[in-house]
Amino acid sequence: MNRRIRKVAVLGSGIMGSRIACHFANIGVKVILLDIVPRELNDQEKKQGLTLEDPGVRNRIVRQSFDTAVAANPAPLYNKEFASRVSLGNFDDNMKDIGECDWVIEVVVENLDIKKKVFTEVEKYRKPGTLITSNTSGIPIHLMLDGRSDDFKKHFCGTHFFNPPRYLRLLEIIPTPSTDPAVTDFLMHYGDLYLGKTTVLCKDTPAFIANRVGIYAILKVIDTMQKLDLSVDEIDKLTGPVIGRPKSATFRTSDVVGLDTLIKVANGLYQGLPDDEERHIFKLPPVVGKLEENKWLGDKTGQGFYKKTKKDGKTEILTLNLETLEYEPKKKVSFPTLEMTRPIENLKERFKTLLSGKDKAGEFYRNSFYGLFQYVTNRIPEIADELYKIDDAICAGFGWELGPFETWDTLNVRKTVEKMEQMGNKPNQWVYDMLDAGIESFYEARDGVRHYYDIGSKSYKPVPGADEFIILDHYRKNSVVWSNAGSTIFDLGDGVLNVEFHTKMNTLGGEVVEGINKAIDLAEKEYRGLVIGNQGAQFSAGANLGMVFMYAIEQEFDEIDFMIRHFQNTIMRVRYSSVPVVVAPHGLTLGGGCEMTLHADRVQAAAETYIGLVEVGVGLIPGGGGTKELTKRVSDALQEGDVELNALQNAFMNIATAKVATSAHEAMGMHIIRPEDRISMNIDRQIADAKETVLELADAGYTTPIQATNIRVQGKTGMALFMAGVNGMRMGNYISDHDVKIANKIAYVMCGGDLSYPQEVSEQYLLDLEREAFLSLTGEKKTLERIQSILKGGKPLRN
Repeated sequence: MNRRIRKVAVLGSGIMGSRIACHFANIGVKVILLDIVPRELNDQEKKQGLTLEDPGVRNRIVRQSFDTAVAANPAPLYNKEFASRVSLGNFDDNMKDIGECDWVIEVVVENLDIKKKVFTEVEKYRKPGTLITSNTSGIPIHLMLDGRSDDFKKHFCGTHFFNPPRYLRLLEIIPTPSTDPAVTDFLMHYGDLYLGKTTVLCKDTPAFIANRVGIYAILKVIDTMQKLDLSVDEIDKLTGPVIGRPKSATFRTSDVVGLDTLIKVANGLYQGLPDDEERHIFKLPPVVGKLEENKWLGDKTGQGFYKKTKKDGKTEILTLNLETLEYEPKKKVSFPTLEMTRPIENLKERFKTLLSGKDKAGEFYRNSFYGLFQYVTNRIPEIADELYKIDDAICAGFGWELGPFETWDTLNVRKTVEKMEQMGNKPNQWVYDMLDAGIESFYEARDGVRHYYDIGSKSYKPVPGADEFIILDHYRKNSVVWSNAGSTIFDLGDGVLNVEFHTKMNTLGGEVVEGINKAIDLAEKEYRGLVIGNQGAQFSAGANLGMVFMYAIEQEFDEIDFMIRHFQNTIMRVRYSSVPVVVAPHGLTLGGGCEMTLHADRVQAAAETYIGLVEVGVGLIPGGGGTKELTKRVSDALQEGDVELNALQNAFMNIATAKVATSAHEAMGMHIIRPEDRISMNIDRQIADAKETVLELADAGYTTPIQATNIRVQGKTGMALFMAGVNGMRMGNYISDHDVKIANKIAYVMCGGDLSYPQEVSEQYLLDLEREAFLSLTGEKKTLERIQSILKGGKPLRN
């Protein structure tokens, strides 16, 4: 069957339901979101003289839930305009409308009887062949099939989204014995390609894969914490970014998600797993019960493991002492092992130091990780037949950079087994069988494709679908063409190169600029095109401010001038090379990273791209072509009858306010990403998509663009209006004197400098103005103070 999803019904508008609806709206699907009809009027409705039959009353619950979701931060929608793709209704009046839908997703309360009642109503109206799935984290999927028709059973399974659905990439697919395999295959593919998810096929076991392993890992951390007498602050320091986990680490994550959620899942696992060898870990410690009694459940109740207070007008975060149940000021955490890892940027290398530490931190890591390693070996084949599914699920669902088996590989599997045995954490027999067969790791890359150890055949097999992705780490062994300290050039095959950055935050220093130029040189000589992309946490945080600051302090302005010229020339090579260049931004794409994106022949952006020209925050203006390019785009888009200054003002404000798009779709509205550019929903597909775009451009007969000489600028007339607006903001105390100086420099460049009347200028003319303005601001004391504030504490300074 050639199945298409045009319209989706989401039944239940709570936190998950409303956000699942938003994510389908993100990809352009129409959604109907339904919930129950209120049983009584609220006070406001009574004052208005409404009745329970008024449409506004009948849809009050779904409307409030959806409005709350749309206003939430982080936003569930790529663009708030996408909310128009969701229509609202209620179960009584609108259940009939699911007959128009291709997929019905049930997201009501976690109660089997209620879910069954909903499905009875669904059966009355859904058309045969319509997909029907349940989003549940704890109820066995097969129990929902009692009394259902054969067609319902054939098209039914579990689809477990993780909250928030836009940001957490995991989608667990849980078929029942009655599910048509074609339905399962469709959902696995649709989730990956269209929803941008890591889709993991799960067995119908308690909590499926991610929560089973993730909740165990959290509770193992708490168990180890109590044994070693560690504090909440210490645990969150040990279990955050230093081990490739989110900044919220363990206890802050619990506060954000809600301690009641953790309690519910843990209790469900304790009750549902009588034969689990680590069942005692799921029995929550008494202190958690006390927090539940006190209703200290985290952010939703105003306090949990942390509490936000005001002191002397400033916000202060207090930490819960688990011994006294008193809140105390956060304490600075320091361990020798952590200090040793400070210079180690590579996470895989860092793990070797962390687990070999001789202090309490090292002991904590060995206890928690060796226990986790043992646990996951015993979950095969119970929750998954293949080990990669456990890593995929835990990384996509909990935001880990490395899964348990990937982490174990970094530590040397054989040597780690010996150390685990010494601590009483003996892995499952299949690990010994693997090592006895001479296989020393759980994964290996062959010809750029990831392979995993298959327990049944005792051999490596390719991860299904891995040939559709390009993961640069899998190309390091055999496909590196050139590298230096800050960049690597890979041969992706089919005549396409990729240049990757790997500096801290992927800042654009000399090594990266050298790598880009080298990649273009090589591509122009022997290849069909180039991708500029990496798979770090961020695409690029912009220029190397440390170098700018050092030269500015030493008043080496000739060096700064050379650096800006070199960067501008490199960015212009991206635009005007003789081969197509596709830039693949994702995550933070700021300053120089944004400027590089602006000059690509095509952009292959990740949906989650946070992009903007933010130089004003450090007292500068975009000096790598960004100011020029936004001016050019306004000029290119002008049509007869347009008010030129109005169009230019929007671009000016985007730069002057350092506006950052919160998604690739929002960046389109800012004219940073163009209509002809493309967006990859699944970031794992982004480099492969970018490569395909390069080949399409090459096959279409790519011709080097001609540099523009007809950019329309406004001269003194435009400058006068911009400066008047800036001075008005200063008089209202919205900006500082230094902000005024910077904004006037931006206006000077965008209006073409000291020209008497509107006219056309060249790209190089504007680049020269840009460079001069940038250079002049590096001589300003207040600019240096702003740069220093970012370099020292990462916080912008308004001076």
